Amino acid sequence: MRWSRLLIPTLRDDPAEAEIASHRLMLRAGLIRRVTAGIYEWLPLGRRAVAKVEAIVREEMNRKGGLEVGLPIVQPAELWRETGRWAEYGEEMWRLKDRHGREYCLGPTHEEIITDLVRATVSSYRQLPLLLYQIQNKYRDEIRPRFGVMRAREFVMKDAYSFDVDAEGLERSYQAMDDAYRRIFSRCGLVFRAVAADPGAIGGSGTHEFMALADYGEALIVYCDACGYAANVEKATSRLAPPVEEAPRPLEKRPTPGLRTIAQLAEAEGIPPERQIKILFYWAIYEGRDPQLVAALVRGDRELNEVKLKNATGALEVRMASREEVLQVAGAPTGSAGPVGLQGVPVLADEEVMALRNTACGANEEGYHYFNVNPGRDFTPDRVTDLRLVGPGDSCPDCGAPMASARGIEVGQIFKLWTKYSEALGCTFKDADGRERPMVMGCYGIGVTRTVAAVIEQHHDEKGIIWPMSVAPFHAVVVPVNYNEPDQRQAAERIYGQLVEAGVEAVLDDRDERPGVKFNDADLIGFPLRVTVGPRGLAEGKVEIVDRATGQADPVPVEHAAAEVARRVRAALDELNRRDGSVGKR
Repeated sequence: MRWSRLLIPTLRDDPAEAEIASHRLMLRAGLIRRVTAGIYEWLPLGRRAVAKVEAIVREEMNRKGGLEVGLPIVQPAELWRETGRWAEYGEEMWRLKDRHGREYCLGPTHEEIITDLVRATVSSYRQLPLLLYQIQNKYRDEIRPRFGVMRAREFVMKDAYSFDVDAEGLERSYQAMDDAYRRIFSRCGLVFRAVAADPGAIGGSGTHEFMALADYGEALIVYCDACGYAANVEKATSRLAPPVEEAPRPLEKRPTPGLRTIAQLAEAEGIPPERQIKILFYWAIYEGRDPQLVAALVRGDRELNEVKLKNATGALEVRMASREEVLQVAGAPTGSAGPVGLQGVPVLADEEVMALRNTACGANEEGYHYFNVNPGRDFTPDRVTDLRLVGPGDSCPDCGAPMASARGIEVGQIFKLWTKYSEALGCTFKDADGRERPMVMGCYGIGVTRTVAAVIEQHHDEKGIIWPMSVAPFHAVVVPVNYNEPDQRQAAERIYGQLVEAGVEAVLDDRDERPGVKFNDADLIGFPLRVTVGPRGLAEGKVEIVDRATGQADPVPVEHAAAEVARRVRAALDELNRRDGSVGKR
């Protein structure tokens, strides 16, 4: 492809809207263009990178026996109501009506419609297992689109669905997708970690996210190098410390004027935060019934994990109660509220709270606290469960070693759905004995456009993008210093033609521009290899091959240049096919 025939609207300055490197560089390099918040046009270079990721995904899905289908983006509300997710999915779902008033949504995911397809076409165990997938646009009305295509309202996703006869079959399908995902992300040049995660609105139990490690990743993960445990903080847990060994002392209520925070109480009374009880009030929001106010208890040095609270209450969402609402139920603001004597509100306590002895908490009277509080004696929660937000330094739940943390970009997630959708939608099969049984399902998603952004987050420098060969829009660019100079033009044209003939995806920079502009654009866009055709090199019968990743420049005879570039392209692709980009133990 000749540069003069390409649409590459590069920018010299960083766009004001860009917050992270991938967003900034995708705009500057002419990969995308913003239409409105969270919606982007993909320009030719960007679309080529997306197509490269899609091709890798297809190859690995097909390798595992996947069958590609095409499902509609517009989905009828009736299917979502059958599973109960029409209300559960929340405001992220884009809803619309046709001219007859019938309700539809723009597909944020496709569990309902794929299950509907299979229930209509598969009836016998002889037709199972089945793995169906598609690559298509998805739509989610993000409350705060940000980071370019990283959190967009329209994006390309690969979603796959497995249908098996039993749990053993689901486990095989799940492991097959785990293997496929590791190959996909490794071939894309990503460094990633698979972590235990919360299933969210998809549901089921047993799920892992694939996190591309990045300083500006939206998700925080914790992991243990000693044993390999890793989880998103939404899901992560930690080993409990042994209970405090102290004889219970008599409960005491004392005035604590002006002491409204955990830190203030610790300083004034000498009770460290980890020996205090923190109480937080939330509204649990449900479908079809009134919200319920609940109280959640965590240790004073802990933060509450709202995802765990939502799961523990079975709510669609949880929302923190206002100061006025807390006053109404507890008789005191949050800083003076506590579980002792609290009436009319279900109390959920984190496991660590129950191990405390002679602790302190609010007395439900402003300016007063209870001391020598002993859970089980002075109050009994309605439920004890894991509610704490785990962080670095906490003990690994599997081996007890201190855990570390990292930020990551979620590029894929795999789920064990079991029979959640098949039972709700009547997706059944007849087994060998003629009995009707629900299919056992899994689902598996990859954010294709998000993967492109994640690659750039991991592969860039101050000059621009540094594409891995496998997903680069083009493998190489041929840059004559002065295209109008006959010798340079002829050499560049010859090398370019040989590259195309050898199957190398190449661009010939035939612009009438200054050399510095051409080199800066080549670095910004991130061509893995640059062939520079200049007067001094040609005087010696040579051109220069520059490796974008290392910056190394090698003089090569003109007649060998195309073959050398082709060799390097093949070697880089072979290396990506062999590498394992996963971090941590499987």
